[in-house]
Amino acid sequence: MKRWIKLTALAAALLLVVLIATPLFIDTNTFRPLLESQLTTALNRKVTLGDLSLSLFTGSLSAKTLTIADDPAFSSTPFLQAKSLRIGVELRPLLFDHKVLIRNLTIDAPQVHLVHADPGPNRPAQWNFSTIGRNALPRPGQPPTQTDILVDQLSITNGHATVESLPSDTATVNNANVPARVYDAIHLEATNLALKRQFPLTLTANLPGEARLSLTGKAGPINPRDAARTAFDAQLKLDHLDPVAAGFLNASAGISLLADLDAHTFSNGQTITSTGTVHAHNLKLRPTAAPAPKPIDITYNVVHNLATDTGQVQDAGIQAGRVAAHITGTYAVTPTTTQLKLRLNAPGLPIDDLQALLPAAGVKLPNGSGLRGGTLTTNLTIAGPVTALAVAGPIELSNTRLNGFNLGSQLKGIASLATGQTGNLTNIQTLSFNLDYARETVQASNIYAALPALGTATGNGTVAPSGALDFRLIMKLDTTRGLGGTALGILSALTSAGGSLTSRAASNGVPVTITGTASSPVITPDVGGLLKNNAGSILGGKGNSGAQGIVDSLGSLFGKQH
Repeated sequence: MKRWIKLTALAAALLLVVLIATPLFIDTNTFRPLLESQLTTALNRKVTLGDLSLSLFTGSLSAKTLTIADDPAFSSTPFLQAKSLRIGVELRPLLFDHKVLIRNLTIDAPQVHLVHADPGPNRPAQWNFSTIGRNALPRPGQPPTQTDILVDQLSITNGHATVESLPSDTATVNNANVPARVYDAIHLEATNLALKRQFPLTLTANLPGEARLSLTGKAGPINPRDAARTAFDAQLKLDHLDPVAAGFLNASAGISLLADLDAHTFSNGQTITSTGTVHAHNLKLRPTAAPAPKPIDITYNVVHNLATDTGQVQDAGIQAGRVAAHITGTYAVTPTTTQLKLRLNAPGLPIDDLQALLPAAGVKLPNGSGLRGGTLTTNLTIAGPVTALAVAGPIELSNTRLNGFNLGSQLKGIASLATGQTGNLTNIQTLSFNLDYARETVQASNIYAALPALGTATGNGTVAPSGALDFRLIMKLDTTRGLGGTALGILSALTSAGGSLTSRAASNGVPVTITGTASSPVITPDVGGLLKNNAGSILGGKGNSGAQGIVDSLGSLFGKQH
């Protein structure tokens, strides 16, 4: 028994010596040209390996460095550089037949340079990895061929990728200066990897702005003409995504948010279909806006055409409390920006829930005021480049009130005569107008407001990029009740033609200007102008200096002097 134990120990020792000593007698660098040739043929890129070493314990060859050349149409610098490459091989063919049969590949700390070329006069839009795996052009009439390299597992650990755009010949200088996006801590696992068949994979990475990406799915077979159009089916998650910090949105667009994305993304090589949900925090839609205090959920379905770099938003449902709206339309990615052509449909939005979202759109109300009750309905078109969007369409508010702001008290001259308006609020039966927003300027046309305590108002106005208001309205006072009835009733008592003037004010209206800012508006009715324009009716004829004095006094009381 002891003899067998000794023999076993001796055999193990001899095996250990062989495992240790064998690499010393094998020049593993003799396999380097063969490995480089195999990888170069499979990838259609020049592959260069550093010094090789052999480990019989792990059954692997290790290269000190790895370099994969870029497509010469993009760059002369490497597409990939790595500190080391470990290649799992079949030992028996390696030692006895000097054949390298690869089982797995592990690339440590690669630096990858990804470049997207915008379309130009002499080239289509494509990525610098599009030609990976593409063999020499076949003879006429023959389909392309591929070497089907198969490994049990491909691992990339601690990777670092830089993504940038190569502008077209006609692209602007500004586009050429768009900063590159950087992705860190990249970890990729692909099993049963082949060029001609589908294979499972997982990918994780850190994005700029502390975002975290994770992807699980299947890809393949590799498209032999354009690897960027390889079919895939994957579940994608993005946590804490800042689109501006990540480089997906230009800061000049004025749109910002933090988002969590959970999406199913599918590509057949021609189109990419993505459906999923976005949970957005701190949404801002304009540079001067304040972040939305409540999160917004978006469910979407988008189809993107890889050949034309255009897409269709089949539906994007926006939900925030009881606020629900839908966006449909198209977009087109150009060398300098993304062009949108969308429509937003939002019927009957509860204003109580919408109130919290108004600051995100840059909508400001008078200081200390807020909308309560009622609904808002709109149907807007959103068009143009994302950096300079134009928004247009009708907006209507119904049966709401502006708490903390009494419009009657702002009507200089008339307010002091009011007895029908009480409380620090303004009731709004209807407020409708056509919105036209472009280049940070808001234009409101065809304004119509029905205010129960006052009457109706019509007109137009603008809000400048600075926030300055310039509105010109005609207010037709309700002569039967409230503030309008009180003011014009006094006119009737003081002038012999008051009834005529009352009738004219009711039919023609009082001019009103609104200046200042939305936070601090200055509302000025021109009742003095109304009196001056109707002086003849009030005086009952010309030359009555006493009556003229009454008109002047009333003009001073009700409004500005003329």
